[in-house]
Amino acid sequence: VQLVESGGGSVQAGGSLRLSCAAFGYTYNDYYYRMGWFRQAPGKEREGVATIDGNGITDYRVSVKGRFTISKDTAKNTLYLQMNSLKPEDTATYYCAASYNLWAGLVASGYPYWGQGTQVTVSS
Repeated sequence: VQLVESGGGSVQAGGSLRLSCAAFGYTYNDYYYRMGWFRQAPGKEREGVATIDGNGITDYRVSVKGRFTISKDTAKNTLYLQMNSLKPEDTATYYCAASYNLWAGLVASGYPYWGQGTQVTVSS
């Protein structure tokens, strides 16, 4: 399984970015799967941002609800994270992750497959 993220960059507070994650060797059509976006800031632990399961049911970290939207395009085998109203505290390296554990949730240890990460920097 290979996950390749793209779309990171630098924006001012209030701006938007869309992250993409292309999956190779992992199918989005499997009912029993969960994909997620995680982030890690320097000196902090990796934290779950948003997840989506095989039925399209989503879950979000409280601090990003209403601002971030996770979605998937099964035809393109690609996962997305639309990030609006970005804040400086959203600055981190963002990682795409995949699991065949439907109950993995927002816990990083539940995901065996990870991308290399893409940097998001939000300036005030």
